[in-house]
Amino acid sequence: MNITAVYRNPWPFAIMAFFAVLISCIVVFILFAGRNRMELVHANYYEDEMRFQQQMDRVNRTRALPAGVAAAYDAKAQTITISLPPEHARLAASGRIELYRPSDSTLDRHLPLALNAEGAQKVDANAMRSGLWKVRVQWRAGGDEFFLDQSVFITKPSS
Repeated sequence: MNITAVYRNPWPFAIMAFFAVLISCIVVFILFAGRNRMELVHANYYEDEMRFQQQMDRVNRTRALPAGVAAAYDAKAQTITISLPPEHARLAASGRIELYRPSDSTLDRHLPLALNAEGAQKVDANAMRSGLWKVRVQWRAGGDEFFLDQSVFITKPSS
């Protein structure tokens, strides 16, 4: 009896099986990737880019303003004070305030901008829940648009 006739080397079959599985995986991946649509560009990408550039221009104009453009929370008075340059109040600035709650969009609030003579506006925070809020103010003064995006953390006094 010949011992080599009974014993077969498994390596040639293992190598062929490995390459067959590898090629099958590559084919499946190519079919999967080919059927998924990944749009990297919007249908109106030019308009989106223009809106983004306008927003960046607003932010840059706001950064160039003198100090004092801010949104601050006063826990004792339970108010958010939005301070803009007094010149903008004299120019009859118009705009809107968005109080954005990142964790719960149902709590978001939108208010008109109504500055006093010093360029400030107080927003009552009594009805607002404790936590992180983003104050976004977009306004127009003297023909230019500006944008402020600042986070405030509202805390309620303990009873």
